[in-house]
This record gives sequence, C-alpha cells and structure tokens, in this order.
Amino acid sequence: MRFPRSSGLLLHPSSLPGPWGIGDLGPAAYQFVDALVRAGQSLWQLLPLGPTGYGDSPYQCFSAFAGNPLLVSPDRLVDLGLLDRAELERAAAEHSLSPDAVDYGAVYHFKLPLLRRSFERLGASPELAAAFRRFREEQAGWLDDYALFMTLKDAHGGAGWNSWDPGLRDREPAALAAARQEHAAAIEIQQFLQFLFYSQWAPLKAYANERGISIIGDAPIFVAYDSADVWANRELFFLDDEGNPTVVAGVPPDYFSATGQRWGNPLYRWDRMRRDGYAWWVARLRQTFTQVDILRLDHFRGFAAYWEVPADQDTAINGRWVRGPGADLFQALDRQLGGLPIIAEDLGLITPDVLELRDQFGFPGMKVLQFAFSDSENVYLPHNHTPNSVVYTGTHDNDTTVGWFRELSEADREWVRAYLGRDGHDIAWELLRLAMMSVADMAIVPLQDVLRLGGEARMNQPGRLGGNWAWRFRAGQLDDGLIAGLRFLTTIYGRLAAAQRPEAEPAELDYDPAEG
Repeated sequence: MRFPRSSGLLLHPSSLPGPWGIGDLGPAAYQFVDALVRAGQSLWQLLPLGPTGYGDSPYQCFSAFAGNPLLVSPDRLVDLGLLDRAELERAAAEHSLSPDAVDYGAVYHFKLPLLRRSFERLGASPELAAAFRRFREEQAGWLDDYALFMTLKDAHGGAGWNSWDPGLRDREPAALAAARQEHAAAIEIQQFLQFLFYSQWAPLKAYANERGISIIGDAPIFVAYDSADVWANRELFFLDDEGNPTVVAGVPPDYFSATGQRWGNPLYRWDRMRRDGYAWWVARLRQTFTQVDILRLDHFRGFAAYWEVPADQDTAINGRWVRGPGADLFQALDRQLGGLPIIAEDLGLITPDVLELRDQFGFPGMKVLQFAFSDSENVYLPHNHTPNSVVYTGTHDNDTTVGWFRELSEADREWVRAYLGRDGHDIAWELLRLAMMSVADMAIVPLQDVLRLGGEARMNQPGRLGGNWAWRFRAGQLDDGLIAGLRFLTTIYGRLAAAQRPEAEPAELDYDPAEG
C-alpha cells in the first residue's frame, strides 16, 4: 500500500507531560495532537499500547489485545465523577511522582488503587455502567481470558503462569470455572481497567483523525511468554507438556554480538495456525486496527525466516534459520481484513526473500539515517532511498541524534558533515531536514530530535537492564518556534497535507529553523 507524502513525530503516550508520574490519555495528549496540526504534521507514531510486564517494555506485554491501564488519565476520571480531585492530589503527593521520568513502581502503586476506587463508584452512573456491560459483551473474545489471566497472576503473587497449580496452568475446565467463581470481583475489575483504557483511547484517536492526524501503531512479531496470549493458546506455540518453551526466538551472532541475542519469546506453530486461516493473527490485527490507522510490524524478517534457538541454550549461537509463513499469512490477512496499511520493520540482517515478501505486498520499509553514514552505497543514505519507504532520523532503540553524533569518532563525524554540507552544530535539525527532503513517502522524527536533546533523553538502550522507557518531556518544551520550524520544513519539502497547504509559495515563508 502506498501512502501519501507526509511526515510526523514518534512519541509514546507515556512520554507526554503531566503531574501524575506518567504520560496518559488526558489533556496533554490532546494538546500534542493540536501541536502536530499546527506543525503541519500528518502522523503520530506510537510504541505498542499493551500492558507492560517485566522491564516495563511495551514490547513484552501481558496481552497483544489489551491496553495499558497505566496510560488511563486520572483527569478524565475526575471529569466523569469517578474520582475526586482532592483524593487524586493527595495520592500523588504520597508517591513522589517525577515530572521528568517514569518511575513505573511508583506509578503502579499510585494509579492502580485509584483506578480500582473508580470502579467502586461505577454504580453511581447508570450510563457508564451500561457502557461497561456492552464493552464486556463486545470484547469477550479476548477480554475474558485476559482478565482471568491477570487475576490469577495477582493471586499467585505475580508468578508466571507455568508455575501455577496444574489445573489452572493447563486450563482444565473445572479449575477455570472454580477460579472464575472465586475471583469474580477481581476479574470484573480487570475488565473495567480495559474499559477505561479503550473508552479513553477511542475519543483521542477520533480527535486526531478528525484533524488529519493518522496514528501509526507498533506490533512485535512475537508475544511475551508470560502472557494471556500464550496461556490461552498453548497449542499455537512450541511448548512441552508442562507449558515450557522448547524453542525460543532470537537473532544469530553478528558484528554487534558474538553470541547473538536470545530473546526468549516462544515461537509460533505456523503449521497449526495455517489450518484455521491464521485466526489468531486475524483477530490480533483486527483488534489492533481499532486502535491505530497504520501498523509497523516489528522484526518483519521473521515472517520470511526466523532464528530458532533451543530453549535450553543460554545464548543464540546454536540456533538455526526456519522458514516463516511468508506470503500465505499476509494473503489470509488481506482476504479477511482488506487492504493492509502496514510498515515493514526491515532493519538488521535482511536477505532477498525478506525484500521479496515486503515488495510482494507493497509494504514500505524503513530507512534510518543514523545507520546511513558508512559508504556511498549505503541504502539508508537519502540518494539511495525509494519512494515507498519511511525515513527516520532514529528509532526508539537508537540514541537521540545529538547523543549519536557525540559518540561518533571524529572521522565519522566528518563523513556526516561532508554529506550534509553543513558543520554539524545543529545536527538534530540537520538530520531532520535530511529526512524531510528524502523521496521516502513518509518521514518520522522522534520528538527528542525536534527538541535537540542529548543521550539523556534516549527511550531505550537494548540489552540494558532497567532505566529504559522512562523519558518524558515537559510542558512548554515543544514551543511555538519549534512548531513553526517543523511546519516550514514540512511545507518546503512537500509533506504538508493538502488541506493544510497555504496559498503562499515556500519562498514567501520567512522562517528558517537554522536561525531559530
């Protein structure tokens, strides 16, 4: 699928400003949409929106269908009469919430009790209670298993499902029925948390869409082992009789790691998925496309072939390549879901079969400018770009552009300066400009680069334990000057949406971001 020439920003909702310890779906999210419109942008790219588990990573969620309750806005609950402003502020004061970085432990202990308290007041609003009942009925296909999974996980002190009582671990009908009866109240609360997320996300997405902003979501190819997805669908994964993985996902040794990367995600039994027309994948993407307009599929190369690692291995060295579902999966998805507005994350070790699969369905690939400066044949250099692609200055896994440039050797910095024809003193905006002028149909820039921030604002450092996914910006940082600069570059490089294009020619615009 070809997308119109456009541009946008990469920012996860957790990074939005606000007083409650983590960015959320409240006023600051709407203000960010307004800023995108003023800046002439058409795209808002997010990380996965699911409930985060170990390490707080949005790429290791408890469900591929659920939303993250930590993103629920307390302000919106006050507006609905489900929380009292005074109790909200008292709770915030007790937990020392930071405006600059997300302390997930503090946020969890601050926000979850408040959300549960709001559930106790649901009965005061017959309209909301009726909406909740409708939500439970409409989403039962995934919601019932997810709510039971989270309830049982809490009841077992957070332990992984493979360590639960065998009857629950193995989903024996009598054990599940007894658990649903015993934990009925807790299950309903888990369902309510999802109701809150979806009832806040839907109007935010509608607000963005009505103003010409499309939402780009993100879906990891693999799901977390300790998730409702695996527990409720054991037959679709390579697991032994006790539910333990027999093989796991990873990537082979390369220049960056002599032992490869052992990710640990369970691998799909694609042969079994094929028998029912990939029903689980159809359901997953159908749900995801209620949340987003365009979807970035992470580790796209795994659909062509993936690195299978025996589960008893500590590293990824002794793995092997195994063919993925290839075109068969995407043909099934296309038949059942219609056109697939998908971006293929085609970074890393890419072989011809991956490119053939990507191009067969017309999915745009990714071009990351921070990976570009090695030689003139590098496919990430703008003179080698193709229109059906998405150019990024960097991604959530990269350092910020300022931090990246500082860490380069002087010889490499000189290579960058020579290509840009500029001295590199404003490297973030020089790469931003380079992305905007690319022939790639879409250009995406992390907000950190717009704000000219250094490595302290990095979102994720792969392989680092702790300290990731925490960055937030402050209200006022995305100021009028930066917004005007973005709109200027968006206009002169032809990325302004038709509805926003001014009558004036670019030459008549009097703003130059190099001087701002």
